[in-house]
Amino acid sequence: MNTEQRQQLAQTHQTLRQMESVNTGERELLISMLADITRLLGQPGEDDSANQSLVDRLDELAVHFEAEHPSLGAALRRVVDALGKAGI
Repeated sequence: MNTEQRQQLAQTHQTLRQMESVNTGERELLISMLADITRLLGQPGEDDSANQSLVDRLDELAVHFEAEHPSLGAALRRVVDALGKAGI
């Protein structure tokens, strides 16, 4: 994982910590997705279809959160962009 990707993940984790109005289920889903992303970036060469599925789910989450939690939606978009730059 390069420096930019680490920064994007760290910013997203920070945004999650600051969110007060995200319900417990949504927060757990986001944390699980971020753990999957961290694992994915640490283990290159994983199955491309699994990688794309994770990116697609993350993109769906970004859309879900954009209306009620714009900062979280934007943070998730930055992670999706970073993954795209990493070739995932």
